[in-house]
Amino acid sequence: MKTNLTKTFVLLGLSTVLFLSSCSKGGDGMSPTGTDPYGNPPATNPPATNSNLQLTTDTKFGNILTDSKGRTLYFFSIDANGTSGCSGGCEIAWPVYYAGNETAPAGIAATDIKTITRADGKKQTTYKGWPLYYYAADSKQGDVGGDGSGGTWFVAKPDYSIMLASYQLVGLDGKNYLDGAKEGTGITQYFTDAAGRTLYAYAPDTFNKNTYTKADLSNNGIWPIYESEVLNVPSVLTKDMTVQITSVGKKQLTYKGHPLYYFGSDAKRGYTKGVSVPVPGVWPILTLNTASLTN
Repeated sequence: MKTNLTKTFVLLGLSTVLFLSSCSKGGDGMSPTGTDPYGNPPATNPPATNSNLQLTTDTKFGNILTDSKGRTLYFFSIDANGTSGCSGGCEIAWPVYYAGNETAPAGIAATDIKTITRADGKKQTTYKGWPLYYYAADSKQGDVGGDGSGGTWFVAKPDYSIMLASYQLVGLDGKNYLDGAKEGTGITQYFTDAAGRTLYAYAPDTFNKNTYTKADLSNNGIWPIYESEVLNVPSVLTKDMTVQITSVGKKQLTYKGHPLYYFGSDAKRGYTKGVSVPVPGVWPILTLNTASLTN
């Protein structure tokens, strides 16, 4: 999946172009001499500072994750499976956040903060499984200039109801799929929960009405209802696109009228096995372009 992903970013500073870079999970973006294509040396972790995560109030985004100095942190939608898809030249614009032995701030569960070891050997702090990054062009505390960059970088928030993943869809049948239930190889941007678990719609559902789940919940283990409050969404969405309904006694989130579900056999974040069950198109993933259901 990520091994075939190469994405080019154009990143702008306040007055100058920083660079064009490739973010590739298949390699570190380095040349055989150990420098990236632009002559920069490989990035390395600075010594851990134990500068713990903070919850900081931003006038636009509300509560966001920052370092102890108030510098904004970000999620990358390509990281849906919990590993970093940003290395080499990409890491120059999006430096890794790693602070060593994190202590959770008030309002944050300590179990949501972990450390991963990246493919390049460096360590990186994660929140709810999303690796955390800085944006190099954020020059001071309170800057949030990286949000929405490329449609794949978003301010790290503790309370997203929906997040975006950019990944190859692979069904339970082992075949590759694209949005629209078509077989094919390529990256699709689709919705997950806050922890990167794929969300689905059920094609027969009607506007804000779950027609799948039985009253006795006997089939809820197969396609569990996505139970969520209406919290926050990435900045490419608006909060009014989500509504909470009651389905067989459970609070279910909907998007553009589509009730949202998990697939019980998606055992890991990043899995999209439900797209082929029982046949492609019955349980589609949802995207920014998903059409609204109507009354």
